[in-house]
Amino acid sequence: MTRPVHIAICRLSACVVLFLVIVFAPAAAPAPTALGSLIQAIRAEMQPEEAMNFMRQVYSTDRWFTFPKFQETAEYLKQSMERIGLEDIEVLGAPADGSSQAGFWTMPLAWDVKSARLEIVDLPVPSDIATLADYQKVPASLGMWSGATPPEGVTAEIVNLSDADLPRIAQMHLKGKLVLMNQNPAGFKWALVRAGALGAINAFTENLSLQDGHQWINAWGDQGWGFTKGSTPLLSFSISPREATMVRKLLADRGVLRVKAIVDSRYYSGVYPYVTGVIRGTGPEEVLTLGHSFEQGAQDNATGVAAMLESLATVNRLILSGKLPRPKRGIRLLTMGELYGSMHYLQTHPDRMRRTVAALCMDTPAASYDLAGTEYTFYMNPHTAKSYTDAFILRIAQEYFSQVHRPWHEHEAMSGTDTYLSDPMINIPTVWAYSGSGVETHHNSEDTPDRVDHRSLRDVAAVNAAYLYYLANASEPEAMWLAELSQTRGYEQILQSAGPFLERVAAAGDSQNLGRLLQDATDHVTYSVDRETQAVLSVLRLVSESEQKEVAESLAPMIEGLRRFGEEQTGRVRRAIDRRGRELGLHVPVKPIAVTDVLAKQASRIVVRRKRFGTLPLDDMPTDQREGYPSGAWDSIPTTALYWCDGHRNLSEVMQLTRMELGPTDFDFIGYFRFLRKHGYVDFLTE
Repeated sequence: MTRPVHIAICRLSACVVLFLVIVFAPAAAPAPTALGSLIQAIRAEMQPEEAMNFMRQVYSTDRWFTFPKFQETAEYLKQSMERIGLEDIEVLGAPADGSSQAGFWTMPLAWDVKSARLEIVDLPVPSDIATLADYQKVPASLGMWSGATPPEGVTAEIVNLSDADLPRIAQMHLKGKLVLMNQNPAGFKWALVRAGALGAINAFTENLSLQDGHQWINAWGDQGWGFTKGSTPLLSFSISPREATMVRKLLADRGVLRVKAIVDSRYYSGVYPYVTGVIRGTGPEEVLTLGHSFEQGAQDNATGVAAMLESLATVNRLILSGKLPRPKRGIRLLTMGELYGSMHYLQTHPDRMRRTVAALCMDTPAASYDLAGTEYTFYMNPHTAKSYTDAFILRIAQEYFSQVHRPWHEHEAMSGTDTYLSDPMINIPTVWAYSGSGVETHHNSEDTPDRVDHRSLRDVAAVNAAYLYYLANASEPEAMWLAELSQTRGYEQILQSAGPFLERVAAAGDSQNLGRLLQDATDHVTYSVDRETQAVLSVLRLVSESEQKEVAESLAPMIEGLRRFGEEQTGRVRRAIDRRGRELGLHVPVKPIAVTDVLAKQASRIVVRRKRFGTLPLDDMPTDQREGYPSGAWDSIPTTALYWCDGHRNLSEVMQLTRMELGPTDFDFIGYFRFLRKHGYVDFLTE
């Protein structure tokens, strides 16, 4: 999981919210299925110690992060799903062969390791100090997919590279050397290969205060994350900050420092397992909770897996005891390798995916209540997939966390985990629950079970369970209430889209600037109205086809309310501009000033057609052949632009929508998509 940066939710003033509700929104109505009562029933039924045991057991095998251990985890998860009463349990797997693809992600090779050590030689130091890495004692001291040595090991000199050296690694002569780096070496693997290095010793850490912690290196492909066919089997070690300080001092004192590496590892064509099970509903549709296993940490992500298991265990107990009726839709749990496993599952179960109406991603720590920064944050859908699920998860958070007196936050969509199901080519609205870990232990050997708080684990499991059950049992009355939630949130979003322009008007000093502000404000408000309209209409997914026409007619007044509110916000900006113009003695054009953009005209002739779902990591292309364009695995700009490409919008529209969602950027959209077309990732329908 990539580590997110949190921002607090922006709250409207009480008077503005009251104004919106009175003037534009229908009277607030209780949920047809009483959400508060549902949450209370779930919270009372939760068994936090059972959840903690799930976490400990998953951690006990995943901490070794080898594919045989992943299979052990999968077998444990299967048994746990059977014990809590799930049905249709399957242990499946993606081919870990280094060449198969799901979407455009290339599956990694399977990997196993029996032992690994890294020791300083030729120095009169105690053995416990001389040993820098021992996989059996600290698994994270060996990087995942590290290459092997001969049985007798290899002896090599350490070369210490500063951050200033990193851009020119590929031009260095590092043959036979182990390179000590202060940044994650995975991002420089291709350059280390080019320089002939024997391998890397990582000294990077996300938390320098963990002086004895080893940062886990979980990426070792030459061209991307996983080690694929054609990747180079370099050695990969990770030492603690304390050890890194000692090694650098020895290098400074002696000039030369040699180490002996012994690694017994292997690559092979195997299986990347994943496990799924379901609480059956009375109909064919499903809701889904998913989160990755097979990482070394207790917080990331044994807690996410444990929260999902306890969520479904709790719901199933309530159903079997008669306290909750069996839902209309099934509730499915999927745990798998991050991205690789979920993409293979989606690719091989298209009918099931079409029947899945919503999802919630569980990729999260469950840290102590007593530490700062451990509040839960809820990540929304990307704008191209605005949905009622955004407003709904925030309503659940408000209802639940007010009971336990804990703050919570919302955040815009962010890639970096299995939330890409919102991709329009998949079309499953997906929100994500995430908490900070207080003491930052992300991808560190210090991410251990003793740092998990059973209260936080209970909380996120309860929120997950409430989200899943409510949507699993929703029909027309619940859909209309969810539409009202989305409409109210829509007013907030539209108001926020206009607010910055009112501030900028006060600082504008000439007629042209005022005219451009009017254009920009109009564009942003129109965009916001369109997105919030989409969110309201998304509830149609929850009603039967025969009911959709009637429900759509009932939604029409809500849509009209959003449109009128958007017009009022544009009018506010227009009036502010007029006042400012009078103050400056300027004439402001009644119509917005047209902006001529040569690139936009060029882009308007291009319509991009996507070939496969998901993001574009470019992991089948050497890094130095990418013409400077970023991997789309995590980068928000190419990912967002890709999602807006629906085979109908031209690239000028895609550029405008991407900038509306993310803000101004000088990213070379035309060059990037031409690059993608040249290499077969997308097609152009026109140009």
